Amino acid sequence: MTVEDKHLIKKSDNNHRVKSPTQTGFSSPATHYSEPRIDLNEALVSNSSSTFFIRVADDEFKEFGAFTNDVLIVDKSLTPKLNQLVLAAVDDSFKIVRIDKTYTSELNIWGTITYIIKSVL
Repeated sequence: MTVEDKHLIKKSDNNHRVKSPTQTGFSSPATHYSEPRIDLNEALVSNSSSTFFIRVADDEFKEFGAFTNDVLIVDKSLTPKLNQLVLAAVDDSFKIVRIDKTYTSELNIWGTITYIIKSVL
């Protein structure tokens, strides 16, 4: 699997289509438009036992693109790499930190942020 393949979203193999009932008369014209629902756990979570969803409470992390009511998907099993965002425990609170070469202080990394789900309300 190449790096490019890793970021592709795969269509679910599960078939969630509703079976057509046997009926008399005309069926609904929208019956053939039914599509399976997208399961965000299946699409965005690779290790469910170590993944947490955390809602952002304020705009303190807007420099990282995380605003009020956005949801962070954090995986505690991943080792962060250069330029990735992590959730770190700093002074009894969580902070978002970007891992870079200049960050020299010791971090208490809680988990690696894999996705930020945006709130548009």
